[in-house]
Amino acid sequence: MRARFLPTARQANWLISIGFLALFYALYLRYWGIENTPLGLACDAGLGTSLCLIRRVVYTFGAHLVFGWIAVGAAVINLIRPSPAIFAITLAASVFGLVLYNAGLAGLAAGLLIMSFARPAAEPE
Repeated sequence: MRARFLPTARQANWLISIGFLALFYALYLRYWGIENTPLGLACDAGLGTSLCLIRRVVYTFGAHLVFGWIAVGAAVINLIRPSPAIFAITLAASVFGLVLYNAGLAGLAAGLLIMSFARPAAEPE
């Protein structure tokens, strides 16, 4: 029986760090960038800061479900052939999707991400 996909301790530490960084940045964007009314009014009035640009991009991505679709696509790839790098991409995209209004697709991706632990690990070439 082949070994199951399980990150090493070092990989798990990096994955935890990536997950928390994605969570904190997504919360920052949501509560200080998107839902901040004075900033939104200033950006709509023509303020040209980098936060306004990021706000506009995140809002557009959220409206078109980009975070959710990236998370689902990466989760399917990770389910087919698990690897820590694809796991990290899926984790970050799922967190962004869950926090930034793509909860349906990001939740599906998180479920697929959990199921990837039941898959056999990729054999070294």
